[in-house]
Amino acid sequence: MDFITLGGNSLGTIPLGDIVLYLTPFNLFLFGILLLFTVMIAFSKPEIQTEASLGGLSNTEVKVTPKEFKQRRFLSVICGLASAGAMITGDLFNFTLFMAFVGILNIGIVSAVKQTSVLNSAFNYGLIAMMCSLPLFGGAAIVLASTGTLSLFELSQMTASPMVVFGILLMLLGIIGESGVAPFFASKAEMFRTPGSPFLVIIHLSSLFIIVRAVEILLLVLV
Repeated sequence: MDFITLGGNSLGTIPLGDIVLYLTPFNLFLFGILLLFTVMIAFSKPEIQTEASLGGLSNTEVKVTPKEFKQRRFLSVICGLASAGAMITGDLFNFTLFMAFVGILNIGIVSAVKQTSVLNSAFNYGLIAMMCSLPLFGGAAIVLASTGTLSLFELSQMTASPMVVFGILLMLLGIIGESGVAPFFASKAEMFRTPGSPFLVIIHLSSLFIIVRAVEILLLVLV
């Protein structure tokens, strides 16, 4: 499928050798939304959670310490930038790199939390992410071996061969695991129980927007 059909009228291309970056309203919209939330997160303060005990007579406030706050804000900003980069890249391999980077940053955002359930969830999610990195990068390698290019601009002009279809489906499996969506969401769910919103917002957004971009890439290459 032509990228103009998916993303609207072309706003231009940036040729970088074999890799051609293409700009459409769809990609720039996703890029702009992620940058907007990244800026908001960079200037936001963490929430204060209140944990109610039995009987509701001795509620406990859970705060984020200044050191943890700085660490989580920094990682959240980097995660937002990496997710934004994945929205406009025209290189299939760069997309997989951004995807893997986002998965690592999602773990880092909650790594300083002193809650056993949260750390256990982050550990389990990390195991899933590491295992899914094999089909993620392996799928991209199969596409490169089958077509000789990783440029989405070039791939959208080709007819998908069976090996390309197989490689893209492998990549999809890797993306699902790296982003922690169903059926792997159970490995990530407890991570959202930690205090520190709005930093957790970028974990949700990165997973959502990566999946949206992955669907676009699937349609570009396969249809």
